Amino acid sequence: MPVTTARRRITRVHTPTSPQPLEHEARGDDLTVEAPLNLVVGDEVIATLMRTPGHDLELAAGWLAVESGVHRAEDLIGLRQCRTSDDLQARAEGDPTGRGVDQVHLRLAPDVRPPQPRAWVTGTSCGVCSADVLDLTPLRWAPARCHGWSVPARVLQALPDRVRTQQRTFERTGSLHAAALATTTGELLVVREDVGRHNAVDKVSGWALLNDRMPATDLLLCVSGRVSFEIVQKAVAASVAGIVAVSAPSDLAVDLAREHGLVLAGMVRTDRMNIYSGEEYLSGLN
Repeated sequence: MPVTTARRRITRVHTPTSPQPLEHEARGDDLTVEAPLNLVVGDEVIATLMRTPGHDLELAAGWLAVESGVHRAEDLIGLRQCRTSDDLQARAEGDPTGRGVDQVHLRLAPDVRPPQPRAWVTGTSCGVCSADVLDLTPLRWAPARCHGWSVPARVLQALPDRVRTQQRTFERTGSLHAAALATTTGELLVVREDVGRHNAVDKVSGWALLNDRMPATDLLLCVSGRVSFEIVQKAVAASVAGIVAVSAPSDLAVDLAREHGLVLAGMVRTDRMNIYSGEEYLSGLN
């Protein structure tokens, strides 16, 4: 596994109990690593993702689920990671530190639509910057659930805390998002962390794709942050049954979740939560 934290010198400020000047001390602190990942098809860089290193092949596979309609592992006939080692080349490709740039080289099956090259860097805060298409219908390729599917409401309430116990890098840095896929009994199948919310979701979607769990029908996607259009977009592409989030959704996210029949729970805590969509699929409600 690559190193996902870096040590930096900081000044820690303390507030004393008495009305005295603020106290401070110099110390080391662990920070989340944020670095570029180039996705390459042939000899062309089609996108540069700013992400936390780790599970990069899953990230690339999950990203393709939206960008190219990749649904199964056999849609990818080549998936290989390497790193540029020459400092001059690294700087030329956008890494001023000269540490090198990670690359994932992709070969798609002949019948898979190749992704359109992006002329911008996909940042860690938004996975659909400059996208002008909000219609998710082309992404829906499998039903989200089987007939009669339901999930206990208490399972939804418990999921964020279960995911939190597996956020090992977050414990050290406090600056990572997480995403997970879970069953209706609350079993966590996979948990991934990343500085970007959408990257974390792509990593768990990529895990499902590469492990023949796509479509992720009847599974729940749990995310540590807010739910925006991009999160619902990725949920529809993975064909999950619902989304469980620590924070609230946007209005567009709610509208899209309702349109595609997803369970959407936000502001989820052990003692409360808001159900924005799919209440009829929850059991255990009075």
